[in-house]
Amino acid sequence: MTQPRVLVTRRWPEAVEAAIADRFDAIFNESDRPLSNDDFKLAFKEVDAILPTVTDHIGASLFEAADTRTRILANYGVGFNHIDVDAAKGRGMVVTNTPDVLSECTADLAMTLMLMAARRVSEGEREVRDGEWSGWRPTHLLGTKISGKTLGLVGFGRIGREVARRAHHGFGMTVKVFNRSPVDPAVLRAFGAEQVASLEELLPQCDFVSLHCQGGADNRHLIDARRLNQMKPTAYLINTARGEVVDEKALAQALWFETIAGAGLDVYDGEPSVHPDLRACDNAVLLPHLGSATFETREAMGFRVIENLQDFFAGRTPRDRVI
Repeated sequence: MTQPRVLVTRRWPEAVEAAIADRFDAIFNESDRPLSNDDFKLAFKEVDAILPTVTDHIGASLFEAADTRTRILANYGVGFNHIDVDAAKGRGMVVTNTPDVLSECTADLAMTLMLMAARRVSEGEREVRDGEWSGWRPTHLLGTKISGKTLGLVGFGRIGREVARRAHHGFGMTVKVFNRSPVDPAVLRAFGAEQVASLEELLPQCDFVSLHCQGGADNRHLIDARRLNQMKPTAYLINTARGEVVDEKALAQALWFETIAGAGLDVYDGEPSVHPDLRACDNAVLLPHLGSATFETREAMGFRVIENLQDFFAGRTPRDRVI
C-alpha cells in the first residue's frame, strides 16, 4: 500500500523525523529555512499532508489552485493563526494542532520571564559579560520580588492554568483572571484564582500581567497604549502567547517613559523581526520564542502530529482537529 506523502516544513527532533520517515513518504526541509509561497504552492499540488510550524504563513492565496492534493495541515504547535483556517475549511481540508504537551514548559518560561524582568537578570548578565561590573553594592540593580504579589492572567486555558499553579502554590501569588468565558469556580479554587469581568478591572490591580490568549484579528493589539496606561507604574507585562496581542511600539514607549516597570517577551509581531524600539529598552527581557523549547516537549509535539496524521489517514477523526 502506498504511504501518504507528507512535507515537514522545518527540521524536527531526530527521533520524530525518524518516526515520520518510517510511517510516511516524507519530504524534509534539509535547509531548515522558511519556505516561500512558491514552495507551498508546489507542495499543495504534490503532497497529501503539510506539517507546518508557526514560521509558516499559509494564507488564502495558497488554497486557490484547482489541482490541490493536500488534504490535511497537521500543525506543529498549539497556535494556528498563521494558517487561514477559513480558506482551508473552504477547500475541505482538515487542520490539527498539538495542545497539552507544551503547556508545562511554556508556563515554566512565563515564570522565567517574570523572574528575569523583576530581578533585572538580563541587565546584570550584560554588565558582567561586558566587563562593567564593579562589585557588590547595596543599591546595585535593585528589582522587585514576585513572592506574594498579584498576578493577572489574560486567558485561562491550559497554559494559563499551569502558570497559576506555579505562581500561587510556588510563590504565594494572588491570581486574578480575565477570561472571555466563565471559568468553573472549582477550577478557580484549585489555583487560588479569582475571575474578574474585564481587562479594565484586571490591569490596575496587578503587579504582573501575563498573556495567555489566542492571537488573530480579534486580539490584535489587545494590549495597546490605553491599556498599558491602566497598569501600575511598578507592574510588568509578560507575553508568551502571540506577538500581535501587544502593540509593540506602544509597549516600547511605556517602557521608555516608565509607564510600567518592565516586560518579558518570548513572541513578537512579525517574527523573527523585533521592533527596534523594544531592542533599545534595557527594562525589556527579549527571548527568541523558546516557550516549548525543551527536548521533551518538542519531541512530544512531533509525536502528537504523527498521531493526528495516522488517525486522519486511517479514516478516524484526529483528536486535535481544529477544523
